[in-house]
Amino acid sequence: MKLLPIRQYLNENKALLAKPECQELVEMSVEFYEKVGYIPPWICYFVEENGMIIGSAAIKGPPIDNIVELAYGTMEDYRNQGVGTAICKLLVDLALKTDPSVKIMARTLPENKFSCRILERNKFTCIGTVDDPDDGEVLEWVYDF
Repeated sequence: MKLLPIRQYLNENKALLAKPECQELVEMSVEFYEKVGYIPPWICYFVEENGMIIGSAAIKGPPIDNIVELAYGTMEDYRNQGVGTAICKLLVDLALKTDPSVKIMARTLPENKFSCRILERNKFTCIGTVDDPDDGEVLEWVYDF
């Protein structure tokens, strides 16, 4: 399993844009970089295994107040197989390898029990609910070293 970076500009992502399942996320990521900057490794990725795109992953921008937020997803055909848990671990490892002092957090919708379980398996603790400008009331999770 490896992370394929989504580059800063659309014209740098031709191979990913050629895959129909990747187009929308590439476009969204490039637009996101315009807001938060493009500072690897604090960027968006696809996850590849055996030549197949099996999921997506992101560290949603560089640390702010020494905190980064993770996001991840699994392609439908790869759900309920431990892929999401593995993707989350890849992101945690990348963040800590880059900056061992960084605090790692994630947010999930309360009804997304699968994502909650992924975070629990990766040593995250739910610290309560917050109002997210995009998603409304969400659960906030913090990684426990």
